[in-house]
Amino acid sequence: MLDPSIRDQLIGIVGKQNFNDSNEAKLVYSYDATPNFQSLPDAVIMPENKNQIQSILKICSEAGVPIVPRGSGTNLSAGTCPTEGGIVLTFNRMNKILEIDEDNLTVTVQPGVITLDLIKAVEAKGLFYPPDPSSMKISTIGGNINECSGGLRGLKYGVTKDYVLGLEIVLSNGDVLRTGGKLAKDVAGYDLNNLFVGSEGTLGVVTEAILKLIPIPETKKTLLALFQDMDAAAKTVSAIIANKIIPATLEFLDQPTCKVVEDFARVGLPTDVNAVLLIEQDGPPEVVERDIKVISAICREGKAVSVKIAQSLEEAEALSTARRSALSALARLKPTTILEDATVPRSKISEMVRAINEIALKYDLRICTFGHAGDGNLHPTCLTDARDTEEMHRVELAFEEIFEKAISLGGTITGEHGVGEMKSPYLAWKIGEEGVAAMKAIKYALDPKGIMNPGKIFAKDTRKRVVL
Repeated sequence: MLDPSIRDQLIGIVGKQNFNDSNEAKLVYSYDATPNFQSLPDAVIMPENKNQIQSILKICSEAGVPIVPRGSGTNLSAGTCPTEGGIVLTFNRMNKILEIDEDNLTVTVQPGVITLDLIKAVEAKGLFYPPDPSSMKISTIGGNINECSGGLRGLKYGVTKDYVLGLEIVLSNGDVLRTGGKLAKDVAGYDLNNLFVGSEGTLGVVTEAILKLIPIPETKKTLLALFQDMDAAAKTVSAIIANKIIPATLEFLDQPTCKVVEDFARVGLPTDVNAVLLIEQDGPPEVVERDIKVISAICREGKAVSVKIAQSLEEAEALSTARRSALSALARLKPTTILEDATVPRSKISEMVRAINEIALKYDLRICTFGHAGDGNLHPTCLTDARDTEEMHRVELAFEEIFEKAISLGGTITGEHGVGEMKSPYLAWKIGEEGVAAMKAIKYALDPKGIMNPGKIFAKDTRKRVVL
């Protein structure tokens, strides 16, 4: 509970209508999209501008009150669960697109802008913002920056960090730091942009961002390739890239996922094959036509039992929408859905999928796998019930083995979902104790009192914890 004097000071900054410490509000902001992590904050604050955030952080820094910056709460690593209480900062009132600069191909936004709203706004001017997390209809740019969100187009276009040119950040003591700008080149000192992108709110509060735009692709085509042989599908992914073709998207769905998604979306996805590749290419018409023909031939040579090109924009959009709905479709089947994002080199996809299936069998679990095959980012998704403590223990052991296998194949514990609290016990597996120590040194330098989203990224113990 907040000290009454601190509560009064915070209300004085934002107004009583933008401060809420009712039980209902605290419950609403006690969890995010990550199953089984929940902890009540002391209050929820909706600031209107950078100056208010500065004042809030100065007060909280002096009093040692934790600050948790939060977008829409769609992250999947418990990154916005207020583990140690404190203040949840939301950005509903800081949701403006401040400028679309067509001369410099940039857009300047506040953190509360919805990702899809930004995409539509720049597309109306013939420009393109590629990062497209599946949650883009509700996720915010601030959340995307904190988690370094990816998406289906990551193979060709990269992830959020590839589009952040400049940031305005309020540090834990209330100081304002500005990084980068509307520049194609900038090597003045350390790369502070990339330091803050993906830092999960543990280093400061993003209050403004300058993002890079590119010209919108002229056209696109979508292809569906079906395989009975999982290895053949994986080898086809590598063969497409080896032929110097980089598709806009190159997605993978296993048979269990296809069955669930088709039952949910009803778009004609096949349910009688072991693997599906959903491939999209965009660009100039002649390039798209050429690439799709070559990709089709590679798929057939790779033992695809069927290769079908979408015949209309509507059909193509239906297929893409079906893929984006995979998590929603799977979530209907059991009370608890745990989605991970173990990532491996694309040449190891088949081996990783086989390992996931073997681990699911070993622990008697239902795990469906889909993901971004082109960049090796797989999403093994376990359908379970958090009320079954014995099964949840098996789930934990299974994901530990999945992470261990991914690392052994040259991969990582997270490709686009962040570390948060959920994966913090496994961070040292990937970067070593030396890497963790280096990160902690950076954290201490920028947040010496440890008030910025405490309990995230760095594990307090060696096992995954559930805070209820």
